[in-house]
Amino acid sequence: MSDPLYIFNKSQSEIVVESLLASSNLRSSMPTQQLQSLRVFVATWNVGGKSPHSGLDLDALLHVHSEYDIYVLGFQEIVPLNAGNVLVLGDNEPAAKWLAMINQSLNKSSPSSSSSGGRLGPKTPSFGAGSMFFAKPSLKKISESFRTECRRKLKICNCSSFSEEIAKKYVRESCFRCPESLVNQAGLLSDDDEEEEEDDDDDEEGGGNVASLVSNQMMMKYGLVASKQMVGIFLTVWMRKELIQHVTHLRISCVTRGIMGCLGNKGCIAVSLQLYKTSFCFICSHLASGEREGDERRRNSDVIEILKNTTFPRICRTSFTRVPDRITKHDRVIWLGDLNYRIALSYSETKTLLDKNAWDTLLNKDQLKIERDAGRVFKGWHEGKIFFAPTYKYSYNSDAYAGDTTKEKKNKRRTPAWCDRILWHGDGIRQFSYVRGESRFSDHRPVCAVFVVNVEVCEGKTGTRRQ
Repeated sequence: MSDPLYIFNKSQSEIVVESLLASSNLRSSMPTQQLQSLRVFVATWNVGGKSPHSGLDLDALLHVHSEYDIYVLGFQEIVPLNAGNVLVLGDNEPAAKWLAMINQSLNKSSPSSSSSGGRLGPKTPSFGAGSMFFAKPSLKKISESFRTECRRKLKICNCSSFSEEIAKKYVRESCFRCPESLVNQAGLLSDDDEEEEEDDDDDEEGGGNVASLVSNQMMMKYGLVASKQMVGIFLTVWMRKELIQHVTHLRISCVTRGIMGCLGNKGCIAVSLQLYKTSFCFICSHLASGEREGDERRRNSDVIEILKNTTFPRICRTSFTRVPDRITKHDRVIWLGDLNYRIALSYSETKTLLDKNAWDTLLNKDQLKIERDAGRVFKGWHEGKIFFAPTYKYSYNSDAYAGDTTKEKKNKRRTPAWCDRILWHGDGIRQFSYVRGESRFSDHRPVCAVFVVNVEVCEGKTGTRRQ
């Protein structure tokens, strides 16, 4: 019979390791944490199924002269929500155009912009009507032109290698009778025991193309961290180039809440990542539409199901790390999108209050405020004070709400509402502005917010380049 001292199951090992990490002797050997403040720009825009054109200026929308550290940009209806796009074809040409235009705005002051006509990376491909049955270029491949780090590096796990090595050494020295194989059962596996993740980004390219791509990337101020499209929903995250090397655990999750609760015309895209030692989650959603009484309950249900069903795969190599797998388990969370909550008044009552600029009275009838105050949705979340006019629904290329003019049909009229919103969850995050843009490009006005977030950084590690 085996000596009982050698019987050491996984849960017991984890308890021993965690107690060792918590001990004062071990804590004194670990690097100290310091806080770094970063500025995050967030924007959401329902573009009404319209593809961007060359005359659309994103500089004002993105506040490019302020040069924030992180940009989180969410779009809804980047393609028309017709049966073809929802059920059959995945049209990623508009997403590629939005990426190119965002890159052009964020990196236009880079030296390479003068020699490339203000644009970095490849030109957005065009597709004729005759090519609709042929495969279009992957959005994943197109986005590589705007990355400064390959996607595989952003997905890797680098959890607490310093503390793991100390804990492993401490366990082996203090518990010398325990076989080394049993220590590994606690999740303290070495790098040699892990299989290399397959790099799905390796494409065969000519040497000249690679050299040109590297040259462009070296001169970019901002790089693409993540982008994902689900039918009309599109979420993209950009960071300063020097920050991207400290991003790990990049994961993406999608939840469909459209037709029959299973199609992607409604739902969300969520991006999870770790920057230094702080976890972030960004959610871009398009919730159920409708302004009839009771439609707000469908939107509440969408939020509840998104929070319930959004999960991120575990990619950590250690069993005692706490990389979050759910939205609200992250340190800093920002939710943006066309949430579609309306004003609980008739069209005429709403218009009368709008004409009087009676914002407080209107906001007291805002469905999202009513539902949050009642604790039925977004409990524990925060939203900044709204000081701007309702963002929906406008006549195209006009400052008039739909239905204000006699030329428009009555069935196109919608009660003006604050459909487009940005909320946040967690500590260490402060909102400094919450405004709307005035572009007439679609029937929605874009909404933007600026946050200052605290990020935990290991002292002495801020300048370390990931190998």
